[in-house]
Amino acid sequence: MNDRVVFCSRLQCEAKGLAKPPYPGELGKRIFEQVSESAWLAWRSHQTMLINEYRLSPIDPKARKFLEEEMEKFLFGGGDVTHPEGYVPPSAS
Repeated sequence: MNDRVVFCSRLQCEAKGLAKPPYPGELGKRIFEQVSESAWLAWRSHQTMLINEYRLSPIDPKARKFLEEEMEKFLFGGGDVTHPEGYVPPSAS
């Protein structure tokens, strides 16, 4: 059972933390320590949209680098989050 609470860098409040690091290396450790479960789930949804809209292949090194940069911006606020030109979220259509 996961009772971890973290101060989430995305939500700017205390929230339930992740059960384990969701990503390898130092970035995964940082996410585990500073990102809530709900913010991680929001990122996963945003990542899926990016992959689908830009037709990215997760095995392509350029696509992985792009997604990692977007993940840092999304979770830690390091810049504007990318949305494809003309993208309309499904709930808004």
